[in-house]
Amino acid sequence: MELREKVLVVIPAYNEEANIEGVVGELERNYPELDYIVVNDGSRDRTAQICREHGYELLDLPVNLGLAGCFQAGMKYAYLKGYRYAIQFDGDGQHCPEYIESMRAKMDEGYDIVIGSRFVSGKKDLSPRMIGSRLIGGAIFLTTGVRVKDPTSGMRMFSREMIREFALNLNYGPEPDTVSYLLKQGAKVAEVPVKIKERTGGESYLKPVVAARYMARMLISILLIQNFRKR
Repeated sequence: MELREKVLVVIPAYNEEANIEGVVGELERNYPELDYIVVNDGSRDRTAQICREHGYELLDLPVNLGLAGCFQAGMKYAYLKGYRYAIQFDGDGQHCPEYIESMRAKMDEGYDIVIGSRFVSGKKDLSPRMIGSRLIGGAIFLTTGVRVKDPTSGMRMFSREMIREFALNLNYGPEPDTVSYLLKQGAKVAEVPVKIKERTGGESYLKPVVAARYMARMLISILLIQNFRKR
């Protein structure tokens, strides 16, 4: 299969009617060198309808699979279409496409995963998000020996080999515990600095209680469960 040199922007979207037009519209207007696919994860709002009305590239899932299943569907698309690189890109408008080129440049150095890091600059930040990310990063370091400053960033670019891993294997959610597992399997991970915008519409699912549960789940998975994980 001939590889496509364009980066595929995989946009998981669940109930993003307030944001999806702005996200995709910016890509189409200002970044025509990028391909994209919106993966509508069984949204109950007008997300899919808006995509159809505007002629956006759309993979419309009939039911809600959750982020892991939704993202895997996007990676299967990337794999079958022959893309060399694919990037996880939120449909809520928080990720900035101007950083994709620097992430691709880093990938070209031979990395398997490049993370768009909010904290790689080393500036002090005592926000709950930063503290949680540091705890998870510490767990990854303890189990892999690799320092990842922003393991919870949702802006991650993957190589062809990683696309294949996500497309053809089960239990490959786009989460820090999977990054930890892939590091143990020999994947090379790098970070480049990015800035994340505030959500302008809709509502984040990461409420404080949900965020705390998420952090606890990731820590348990990285420190314990990943030791018994097999391909």
